[in-house]
Amino acid sequence: METKHAVTALSALAHFSRLAIFRLLVARGPQGIAAGEIGEQLAIPPATLSFHLKELHRAGLVTQRQNGRFVIYAAHFDGIGALVAFLTENCCGGNPCLATKPRSRRAPAKHARRTTSAKA
Repeated sequence: METKHAVTALSALAHFSRLAIFRLLVARGPQGIAAGEIGEQLAIPPATLSFHLKELHRAGLVTQRQNGRFVIYAAHFDGIGALVAFLTENCCGGNPCLATKPRSRRAPAKHARRTTSAKA
């Protein structure tokens, strides 16, 4: 990914409504959701929603397809993956590190503390 494309994608996400739209689309997965339903769920008027969806599409973060009279939008997972890869490509000087490993949302397991007995 080129820097110019990364800036466009980050700019598209740097807005409250567009970030909310994108997160909703991610939650819905590859099947996507109709534009009208996005507007209803997020209480965004149609004209405003259209503008935000256009920006996300232009940035390569969402896809759109026609399904009868509905336009279905979905997160473009390859696009966001390319953005994350761009942002982390030089992480830790190219050495493996924890920053690029997926984190679990579970609380860390408690480890039993080892005790050593002192010899008298």
